[in-house]
Amino acid sequence: MTTYVISVPGTFTSGIGADTRTRLAQALRPADPHGTRMGTAEDLDVLSVNDDNTFTLRLTVEADTGPHAEEEARRLADGALRDAGLDERKAPLGPAVITGIDSEVR
Repeated sequence: MTTYVISVPGTFTSGIGADTRTRLAQALRPADPHGTRMGTAEDLDVLSVNDDNTFTLRLTVEADTGPHAEEEARRLADGALRDAGLDERKAPLGPAVITGIDSEVR
């Protein structure tokens, strides 16, 4: 298994409140990239929100291959958004992409 850092972009179609943002960050905490050398060195936040309501989720995923890592990250992102009360209409996601590969987890 390899540790991948995956970025999943998206857009909040009607903005996001502070409490929803907190719930989303908490739901994503197990996949926080700060648990990897790369995530710590690059100070990658699990959730980054821009002024135009676009966002990026950066997730750490263990997988055998890159495509499996992207698929797992997408599954985690979808689940976290649902847990925060957001669906695909309120927070559509773009394609998951590999941001980095980190074979040494802290």
